[in-house]
Amino acid sequence: NATTSESVSKKKGKTKKVKRKVKHDEAPVQEMEQAEGEETEKKSESGPCFPPTFSVSEIKNKQRRHSMFLKLKEEKRKQKLELKKKKKKERKALGDKAPPKEVPKTIENQRIYDETTVNPEDEEVAFDEGTDEFSAYFNRLTNPKVLITTSDRPRGRTVRFCEQLATVIPHAHVYYRRGLALKRVIPQCVSRGFTYLMVINEDRKVPNGLVLCHLPDGPTAHFKVSNVRLRKEMKRRGKDPTEHVPEVILNNFTTRLGHSIGRMFAALFPHDPQFVGRQVATFHNQRDFIFFRFHRYIFKNEKKVGIQELGPRFTLKLRSLQKGTFDSKFGEYEWVHKRHEMDSSRRKFHL
Repeated sequence: NATTSESVSKKKGKTKKVKRKVKHDEAPVQEMEQAEGEETEKKSESGPCFPPTFSVSEIKNKQRRHSMFLKLKEEKRKQKLELKKKKKKERKALGDKAPPKEVPKTIENQRIYDETTVNPEDEEVAFDEGTDEFSAYFNRLTNPKVLITTSDRPRGRTVRFCEQLATVIPHAHVYYRRGLALKRVIPQCVSRGFTYLMVINEDRKVPNGLVLCHLPDGPTAHFKVSNVRLRKEMKRRGKDPTEHVPEVILNNFTTRLGHSIGRMFAALFPHDPQFVGRQVATFHNQRDFIFFRFHRYIFKNEKKVGIQELGPRFTLKLRSLQKGTFDSKFGEYEWVHKRHEMDSSRRKFHL
């Protein structure tokens, strides 16, 4: 019994010694882990380091590729922010001697020069404008009178859009087509003294096209209509417009084609705006998209003026300009939008 107890006590001593040794060995391991943790923290603070020839598209795993892309994007954003702060400090230090700020590159200021850009003092342009189809309006020989109609069997949204357009354009009348062809509608409009025929087309209950025909001799423009918002759909809109004649603002119609389209829109409204109504109709051309807005301006005091949108709002994109009145079979087209043009680029515009 004594021998067995001695052997057990020896074993216990050995185990204790082993345990103590393990405790001594644990300390450097913990230090190593702490050092590794600090290194990873430093790396995470500095951001992920990618080799110069790294490409995210080489990663086959979709989730891994997405996460790496986000990391790369975040790193670029931080670098850009640091560079911006550095430049700001340098400018502050230099003061008046600082170099002028760089003009940011945009699609507008990188636009390819168009040969048909109009010089306001050009005699040839002045002669053309004096003899074109709108010269009678600009010489105050005619007053605009507009007929607004729709495609056959219009839905509620298109009907409301036509009614709201009639409140924007003075002397506009809304009539329903009742299945009549446009070739039969145009002579009736001319005989009743209308100067414009406006047709709103729809697709799946949404207005998607506009045909604007100047009477009696044309031209006829076909537009794609998008982003239509009626008055009820607009936030912070003002009260319904009054019957006062609004002012008309035409922006960025610089080319020969743009000039003719701008004159076409101008001839929709009477000559003398009634400034008492404080209403403005704006046609703003940007990258060949024509944005329409209708505002009322409010005088807050002698220096401050606010604007209040009345609606509706929509965007137009010119599809074609045809000489004469509407003729889909034998009409002569002055300009047609070509979708797959060989020399097309994002920096080439026509209006």
